[in-house]
Amino acid sequence: MKLGNELPKIITGTVPGPKGQAIIDRRSEACPVAINCNYPAVIDTAEGAMFKDPDGNIFLDWVGGVGVTNLGYSNPEVLEAIREQSNRFCHAMFNITTHEGYVKLAEKLNEIVPVKGNVKNTMFINSGSEANENAVKIAKAFTKRPNIIVFSGAFHGRTNYTMAMTGKKGYAIGQGPFPDGVYRADFPYLYRRPDGMTESEAIDYYTAKLENTFIEATPAEYCAAIVFEPIQGEGGFVPAPIEWVKAVRKICDEKGIMIIADEVQTGFSRSGRMFATEYWAEAGCRPDIITMAKSIACGIPFSAVTARKEIFDGVPVGTIGGTYGGNPLGCAAALKVIEIMEREDFPAKARKIGSTISKRYKEWENKYDVVGDVRGIGSMLGIEFVTDKKSKTPNPAIVSAIIKDAAKMGLIIESCGTYGNAIRLLAPLCMTDKQTEAGLQIFEKAIVNNLSVK
Repeated sequence: MKLGNELPKIITGTVPGPKGQAIIDRRSEACPVAINCNYPAVIDTAEGAMFKDPDGNIFLDWVGGVGVTNLGYSNPEVLEAIREQSNRFCHAMFNITTHEGYVKLAEKLNEIVPVKGNVKNTMFINSGSEANENAVKIAKAFTKRPNIIVFSGAFHGRTNYTMAMTGKKGYAIGQGPFPDGVYRADFPYLYRRPDGMTESEAIDYYTAKLENTFIEATPAEYCAAIVFEPIQGEGGFVPAPIEWVKAVRKICDEKGIMIIADEVQTGFSRSGRMFATEYWAEAGCRPDIITMAKSIACGIPFSAVTARKEIFDGVPVGTIGGTYGGNPLGCAAALKVIEIMEREDFPAKARKIGSTISKRYKEWENKYDVVGDVRGIGSMLGIEFVTDKKSKTPNPAIVSAIIKDAAKMGLIIESCGTYGNAIRLLAPLCMTDKQTEAGLQIFEKAIVNNLSVK
């Protein structure tokens, strides 16, 4: 049987096995401890949603390189596209020589990315952090304004500027000073809205908090952009309510502010649409700029920024771009990724996986007092753990225990959330029904094993 069709199987009794442990020991000697890893897993071969370690243990991966393998590990068509391009050339700096792969991919993204405006441009860089930083540069150049607004719970990257944008300062310990002009408002985290508020009242409340930022942080006429994720990733898989997005779009239109949608994690079918902002477009509130990375090129380091041409035309020549932006191998991979996702309707696969798993998660929410909230869109689902439903006290201890327990049984899952008390679903969208069921069984067993952890 091919690895992509296998189920989780631990044959060494405990993980890691001896061969895996030897590699982990070498890692601890050769690599920085600051690049942290708490998983007892070493990847040797991988296919679909599964990977095998050097000892023959098989793991089901519900993290997918943190949202990179939406198409699965080692998709043969993508690998062939990369090989074919590598046989021609591996690098061409777009500032020096034009290569058609860059142009074709830009044309395709201009066609499908749901930003505001009819005539669009796209640029390519290498990572989500770079995409977000470039998007801000572009917004500042167009508006001639110095400041931006971001939100609590945000994660936008680990460069100096995007560390300033990121809400969780555990990602910035020992760093700084950070750039000025980055101001923060409260994200509409409806599960933790003030007691007694309806959802509608809460949306009005968070909208008012945002508008207050123009009084206490940056005057609107100095604000270039408001930046946020359609579904917060590191922040706990918290969706931006569509009525709040409409309100933000109205504010931005009135005040000449750009909306930058960070689709680094939500893009490429994860949300049940090719882009989560398609839901916004249906509601008449497209963003001005969209950033994307992660699953765009199935593991090749690659990212993009798309905006209407008018915005890009405001950028002085030479202030954006870079040596590796639009690498030919990444362009070839991304073109193939989009082709496959459209041909095989990967957004529908995400909706199917999400429906199956959210139904089970909701059963757990009714069954276990430690499951406080289930949320998300498509297959981008979060499940939040608390000490008890009444207090909603965050319970990161049980999340840590569940993750360790699940890994021992062959399921890789990851935490998220401001308090580290949620678990995110980022499984490859090619996961089979049997693998989905196997993962749910392991996950629930790990919950039951750790119900007393507070």
